[in-house]
Amino acid sequence: MMVFRIDRRCGIPTYLQIVRQVEQALRMGVLTVDDRLPTAAQVAADTKVNPNTTLKAYRELERAGLVEVRQGAGTFVTRSLAEPRTGPDSPLRARLTDWMHQARDEGMSGDDVGGLLSTVFEETFARPL
Repeated sequence: MMVFRIDRRCGIPTYLQIVRQVEQALRMGVLTVDDRLPTAAQVAADTKVNPNTTLKAYRELERAGLVEVRQGAGTFVTRSLAEPRTGPDSPLRARLTDWMHQARDEGMSGDDVGGLLSTVFEETFARPL
């Protein structure tokens, strides 16, 4: 089941954090077609987010064609964003996981790793080719 992590200090609207987390879960293969998302009440109980905020996020996902609401049954994934090169069995993901373990074993903190990844990402993808 999907568990949302809400950061109230990050400046990103809560509904958008939910949308992005679902999209990320779809990219990584954590959520697949026909998986059921938690109800707005479940999300509210887990995160202290207003149920209307979750419903707004789910409507946004529905507009994007990623989920559908089935009356009386819940909200279900209708489309995956996973690609073979980024899914759970991809060689790139395995190498990145190995690197993460090595970084942790060498004493890097999560913040250190995140900072390094952000820097390298910006250097690699933000520059025109």
